[in-house]
Amino acid sequence: MITSVDNPTIKKLAKFQQKKYRDLEKKFIVEGEHLVLEALKANVISEVYSTIDHPKFRNATKVADHVMKKITDTKNPPKIIALCHQKISTNISDKVLILEHIQDPGNLGTLLRSALAFGFETIVLDQTVDPYNPKVLRGTQGAIFKLSLLFEDTVSFKEKNKKHTLYATHVKDKKSSLSKPIPPFALILGNEGQGLKDETIAIADYTISIPTETVESLNVAIAGSILMHTLGGKSFITL
Repeated sequence: MITSVDNPTIKKLAKFQQKKYRDLEKKFIVEGEHLVLEALKANVISEVYSTIDHPKFRNATKVADHVMKKITDTKNPPKIIALCHQKISTNISDKVLILEHIQDPGNLGTLLRSALAFGFETIVLDQTVDPYNPKVLRGTQGAIFKLSLLFEDTVSFKEKNKKHTLYATHVKDKKSSLSKPIPPFALILGNEGQGLKDETIAIADYTISIPTETVESLNVAIAGSILMHTLGGKSFITL
């Protein structure tokens, strides 16, 4: 059992709380039994660390409770964590979610979970918060392991995937469609405060909005989930 926070392995694991280190090593940590089991199903686990004897991870490295607290993000540290490698995928699904400058980890986690629920299996991240941020990972509830993540800007995606119709969220419709879109297509969501960039609006095939009463706008995670259901779900809601 590792009992010292000064252990070289523990010092290295603690660095994975930093984005720059996750990017450098192409690895990240998932915390808690549910996410570890989801990572196991996805075959992305490199190492497992636990404070208990876990029946499915008998070869896990045991660590003391105070050591687990040192290497995890939550106030109440989990009993088990896994160091995972990032999956690299170039797969482009028929339904794509493009996220521009989303900055809140909670919003991103919810959007990724909703994306999987409604069949948006490819996620394009344009200067968006790190999807391997611990708060994002908890929000996805394991959905991240079933999605293809691409790191590029919207313009580049459009140039490479000309067959995908682009639906951009905007308060004023450019060209609205009242029929269910036919894949392949991409839904684009923008920054929580600023929305989409002007150049993104310019290259979109359609702009769409959600009519609301009393409130001016919705949280991007809520709005995005509604729109993904509307555009890609099994039933269609008229916008």
